[in-house]
Amino acid sequence: MKIGITFPQTEIGSDAASVRDFAQAVEGMGFDYLLAYDHVLGANPDRPGGWKGPYTHQSQFHEVFVLFGYLAGLTERIQLVTGVLILPQRQTALVAKQAAEVDVLSGGRLRLGVGLGWNEVEYVGLNENFRNRGKRIEEQIHLLRALWTQPLVTFDGDYHALPDAGLNPMPIQRPIPIWFGAREDMALRRAARIGDGWITNPMPTDQLRARLEFIGENLEQAGRSRNEFGIDVRYNVFNPPADGWEREAARVNALGVTHICLSTMGAGYTGIDQHLNAARRFKVESGL
Repeated sequence: MKIGITFPQTEIGSDAASVRDFAQAVEGMGFDYLLAYDHVLGANPDRPGGWKGPYTHQSQFHEVFVLFGYLAGLTERIQLVTGVLILPQRQTALVAKQAAEVDVLSGGRLRLGVGLGWNEVEYVGLNENFRNRGKRIEEQIHLLRALWTQPLVTFDGDYHALPDAGLNPMPIQRPIPIWFGAREDMALRRAARIGDGWITNPMPTDQLRARLEFIGENLEQAGRSRNEFGIDVRYNVFNPPADGWEREAARVNALGVTHICLSTMGAGYTGIDQHLNAARRFKVESGL
């Protein structure tokens, strides 16, 4: 089982040295991957008509592809994971290009987590349609994989047209793995049909077991093996399991979870050292 850590997007600040130090420190601790959230725009909650959401215009988010391009040259081993990129609000060919570049610069260390998102304000600002994002994402996945594996692509879909063109440079991984962040049944079915894995937020073990059974059923219906599909479960440092991290890790490992990711955000930490100390404790206490 692989162990990862969430990049503390909203709490790390904008100092480039802190970003570098955090990534290099967690790589030095032996974490297998670094996962970063994606938001391009934050909405003003006092805007006309009101607005509610977990993040606002005051919440800081480093742009994931630029961030990973920077970290690709400052790290050597740790995998770089988007968790998740809001794919339908971005241009597909541009995502293919940016992801391929990060994969090249990092030596094949990118894992692309994708999802639909919830913030319609971002979609409006990026000139994309919030209402058909579920339909478009499937076509986006097909086009991404074509661009990552074929030097020239001709594509004529419902939402995309590509007239005999291709990427250069192409990624090292052909194709780059695509994992889905998903909660609803329809999205989980989509992940089982066309995804390489599932990235989930924290949830009770019983609920996780039920979701994994549902995914397993849908993988079987799609003619796919559970062994070829990854499961990435996120945990919050401020909400440790009652019987400890080591037992929880063993429990989810038995369920077939392939990746565990720790988030240190939201715990009230005021500096990078506190985030890193929490990461060290988790690494020791989990036995991973």
